Amino acid sequence: MRRLIAGSISLVALGGLVWLVALSPAHSAGGAPKTSPSCVPARLNVSAALADERVTVSPEPQSRDSSAQTQISMLGVPAREIADVSVRGSDSGAHAGHLEPYAQGDGASFVPARPFVAGELVSVHAKLLADGRTIPFAWSFTVAVRDVPGAKSSAVGTVKSANTTTSSPPKEYQSFHSRPELRPPEITVSPRANTATGDLLLAPYEGNGQYGPMILDAHGRLIWFKALAPRGTRAANLQIQHYDGKSVLTWWQDPLVANGSRRAGEVIADSSYRTIAVVRAGNGYQPDLHEFHITPRGTALITAYDAIDCNLASLGGQRGAAVADTLLQEIDLKTGLVMYEWHSLDHVPLGSTYLTAAPASRAEPFDYFHINSIDVERDGDLLVGSRDTWAAYDVDAKTGAVRWQLGGQHSSFKLGAGTATAWQHDAIEQPSGTITFFDNGASPAEHRQSRAIEVALNERTMTATLVRSYEHAAPLVSDSQGNLQTLADGDWVVGWGQAGYLSEVQPDGRVLFDAHLPPHWESYRTFVAPWSGQPTQPPALVAQAVRGAHGGAIAYVSWNGATDVASWRVLAGSSPSTLAPLASAPRSAFETAIALPAAAKVGSYVAAQALNAAGAVVGTSRTIAISSGA
Repeated sequence: MRRLIAGSISLVALGGLVWLVALSPAHSAGGAPKTSPSCVPARLNVSAALADERVTVSPEPQSRDSSAQTQISMLGVPAREIADVSVRGSDSGAHAGHLEPYAQGDGASFVPARPFVAGELVSVHAKLLADGRTIPFAWSFTVAVRDVPGAKSSAVGTVKSANTTTSSPPKEYQSFHSRPELRPPEITVSPRANTATGDLLLAPYEGNGQYGPMILDAHGRLIWFKALAPRGTRAANLQIQHYDGKSVLTWWQDPLVANGSRRAGEVIADSSYRTIAVVRAGNGYQPDLHEFHITPRGTALITAYDAIDCNLASLGGQRGAAVADTLLQEIDLKTGLVMYEWHSLDHVPLGSTYLTAAPASRAEPFDYFHINSIDVERDGDLLVGSRDTWAAYDVDAKTGAVRWQLGGQHSSFKLGAGTATAWQHDAIEQPSGTITFFDNGASPAEHRQSRAIEVALNERTMTATLVRSYEHAAPLVSDSQGNLQTLADGDWVVGWGQAGYLSEVQPDGRVLFDAHLPPHWESYRTFVAPWSGQPTQPPALVAQAVRGAHGGAIAYVSWNGATDVASWRVLAGSSPSTLAPLASAPRSAFETAIALPAAAKVGSYVAAQALNAAGAVVGTSRTIAISSGA
């Protein structure tokens, strides 16, 4: 692990990635105590369900890792049934605040008027008014001491190089006459590939070029690219989800500048690529790139990382060290309130990791868990993926307790041949009940190459059996990132993460589609899904005269994000008011070049019309004059 500090920003290497964290101006290395407090409760898996298990609370009872800016979340009953909330800190005293209900009608957050004090014990008392009776309930939690000198706001993603268009190798990025400001990375499709089942969604970064969310068609040709600014901004986890009954695009972005904030956030964009919502983490955290899952009930599950002081002497580490506290939140999308928060430190022992605590310090927090996926299971429980314990955990959605774990040092299931994963990502329960993973197998290397696997669980015999596995024909080892998407026809879509490849494979192992980014480029995840986009901006057009005896011109036309363009028609005339059809051509790629006859001369006016498969005009460029060219 390594750490680079510049001003108030720290880059901390954790688990093969470089995490951007914000330094606290309130602390300094000189002010750090020699011994860190304990960061784990005296007893793990304490139930978060109180008041006859009707109310699920967070911060969780007896936890020692809550934020000083935390809300007091109470989930499971209407807000009107929660009364007489009293909150007191052992150092800060009584806390005034107000109760804000969730949009779903199933709870409320008590929002304190001021933050708590690091290290203090906070006691909460409240009453549940239900069934004509009053049920008192109470619990307590300890506020974490944020890492000194880090006092991290949260690990918010990988940042490895600047977002720039200069000094790139000639074939590393695409370029277009009609949109010269766009420089998306080149996509190389295998010559033996067919077409993918749908459009391809990814968010490339790391190379010398522009970063941003990207959509490709089934042939691997660019449909849409959003070049992010300012330099260094990056995106991850582009996917299609449903929000307010409509299909939307979502992606994580850092920094995400909106409403005066430059913190990381989750973007929700409509079919015209307009941002319609920005989702932030609550309780003083920033959302991490690993997960943003919109649920059918109008909430979102997100991951967050935070570095807090932690005594690691019991693991052979330093007494004055820190740990990367990895957590998940359920956010009410209408109000932004935190409905529930779950920390790995409260449920999974520090000793479950496959990392050593010896080198960890306040400068290099111990990333013992590294949460990297959240899935809602068929029974409503959460399946939480952990890279650094090599396991997936079934988490009771009401109590927060771990019911079972698959893989790792203390697997609840006996692992059959080929089912053990290492440093894996993307634990998903499939409709059949099987569990799929992208098994990195590195880093450091545990398997000869990365793979996608499907595992069947027998909860009666508590055994795990390998159902299916796929390894790339050209061996790939992805040290970080990656995902596996299952399609209705049985195909698998594999995003190879740091390796920069994307594949669709059929159930019998035959490769349907295979492509890759330029060397050193990578995409956290890759998905396949049908997408329909209707950009608000008109098509872009450039027309240049052709030198030579035959004359004429070439029109270059594109429409960033449009999905229903089947062909282009060019109109020309001696003035903007005398345009008539002159030439046409089928859409061939993101940008289509159309040869215009000799009648098209320098100074003539042209416009381009986008036609759909039925021949109807769906968009028209602005009218321009033909230029003399280079």
